[in-house]
Amino acid sequence: MKYLKQFTLILGICFIGELLHHVLPLPVPASIYGIVILFLLLQFKVLKTSDIKETSSFLIEIMPAMFIPAAVGLIDVYDVLKTNLLSYLAITIISTVIVMGVSGLVTQALIKGGHKR
Repeated sequence: MKYLKQFTLILGICFIGELLHHVLPLPVPASIYGIVILFLLLQFKVLKTSDIKETSSFLIEIMPAMFIPAAVGLIDVYDVLKTNLLSYLAITIISTVIVMGVSGLVTQALIKGGHKR
């Protein structure tokens, strides 16, 4: 029953994100609204991490399986993609390297900043 309550809570936050996406005239995906709402609820202690811990851990564990439909979708549109495949691969590799580098630098800065206390 605990998992059902936690999943319903997470799903409700996602639903509010969907509502905001349809109501507000901004080009922001509903998932971003949902994650910002979840962040704010956790930040202002309206929601405790223990309220969603088990279900969120489960969802993170099965996250790789969630990419299977997207991969199958790419296979379906391969004919469209193959004309610019080299460009897509270059953009993917370059952006991945940049994100990894920036993430590493930010993590190092946060770790060093945490030792100053």
